[in-house]
Amino acid sequence: MKNTLKICIGLLAIGFVSCEPEFDTPVDSEGFYSSGSANLSNYVAVGNSLTAGYADGALYITGQENSYPNIMAQQFALAGGGDFTQPLMSDNLGGLLLSGNQIQPNRLVLSVDANGNPGPVVLDGTPTTEVTTSATGPFNNMGVPGAKSFHLNAQGYGNPAGIASGAANPYYARFATSANASVIGDAASLNPTFFTLWIGNNDILSYATSGGSGIDQTGNLDPTTYGSQDITDPNVFAASYSAQVDALMASSTGGVLVNIPDVTSIPYFTTVPVRAIPLDAATAGAVNAQFGLYNTAVLPGLVGAGVITAEEAALRQINFVAGVNYPIIMDDDLTDISGILQGPPFNLDPATAGLLGQLRQANDNDLVVLPASSVLGTTPDPNNPLGVIGVSIPLGDQFVLTAVEQGRVSAASTAYNAVIEGLANANDLAFVDARAALAQVAATGVAYDAGVLTSTYVTGGAFSLDGVHPTPRGYAYTANLMINAINRKYGATIPQVNIGNYGTVTVTNN
Repeated sequence: MKNTLKICIGLLAIGFVSCEPEFDTPVDSEGFYSSGSANLSNYVAVGNSLTAGYADGALYITGQENSYPNIMAQQFALAGGGDFTQPLMSDNLGGLLLSGNQIQPNRLVLSVDANGNPGPVVLDGTPTTEVTTSATGPFNNMGVPGAKSFHLNAQGYGNPAGIASGAANPYYARFATSANASVIGDAASLNPTFFTLWIGNNDILSYATSGGSGIDQTGNLDPTTYGSQDITDPNVFAASYSAQVDALMASSTGGVLVNIPDVTSIPYFTTVPVRAIPLDAATAGAVNAQFGLYNTAVLPGLVGAGVITAEEAALRQINFVAGVNYPIIMDDDLTDISGILQGPPFNLDPATAGLLGQLRQANDNDLVVLPASSVLGTTPDPNNPLGVIGVSIPLGDQFVLTAVEQGRVSAASTAYNAVIEGLANANDLAFVDARAALAQVAATGVAYDAGVLTSTYVTGGAFSLDGVHPTPRGYAYTANLMINAINRKYGATIPQVNIGNYGTVTVTNN
């Protein structure tokens, strides 16, 4: 007698309750899956770099092919979805040319140096993607790297003549329908039957990645006055976002709105430890001696004169120990005491007074950004071997996101997310809580059949070498989050992808 082993796959969600030797319709064929009440025939994705497929500090073909909208569109095709087009770059280098001059760097790759140490390096080569050579559209992926919420509504944001001044975006200039077009206008003109909208990250991210170097523009309703690293006023965000939802819904049967993750979920802010300066006892003692009068006389004197509070004086105490130390940093939210220190009774020289002006030692509430790894502990002046960044030279303000600055980012993102979820509910749209999802990736990781996806830099699988944007595997996870939301909201049965089938960071010497 011949024995036959049958494997039973439970597909209870679509009504199978027993094993069958074969299916009349293969599971990878059109007709097996359903889009429910959603019409996926003309899917349009609107957003910024996350939507475009940006990774490793650049936009390049492989990244675009693994963008979450493209991954979703491939799954949509199994449930009645139509063609999905993207404004593909010309190569996999990722650089960008404007009239022959390179204006955006090539992508990062993980390479091993002569000593066997792995690290990110910029990929060599001359890029071939020219901004002034328009890509032939229309395009379903309307993701524009660098775009903030209000940029999507701005006419002329894709005008090549405005790129040099920062008034226009080179990525959008490649495929804008005209010099006066807007991203949301072009997207709406496609008459999408279904859409995703993920925008708002850059409204806080550029402030955070610059170590809070910009301005919190809360209260300023004129975005034309904002700098590139400023935080967008929540009311400006709300007005911009609401207009985008209205424009996309005009022709759509539905869509997905996605909220803003917490910056502490991404390795750009979590990779470099805040305690990163190793010192022996003798060196720590010598450095402390240099700050002795500052700790014991200057700071108490400023408290006594009413210039700073006792709490600020305690925060500004400098103390190094044998072992791993917190670096000294510049904090522009502290009282600037440089001018006072140049006068009596201190009479410090301008250079020393400037050094102490807004100086303090970092603490566990601070986040040190990824680029600081290349400068912490270095001696920038070969003629001054005692001038060590983080010990005798402060780590620049642009390298540290302080607790105060994190509070500004958190307040803005909380306000943005309330708007996003509110509009999803008001318009009966699917909603993805990316904030909670990425927090889970950072805290415990997310299991899949081949392992666990975490936010650990390089090895975690979720994030590319820029520490902000996902790997193809991370984008696949994102696509699954959205597919789940669509299935729940619209009664669809769109299949997820196996995220283990998508790539992550690997070593290359190319």
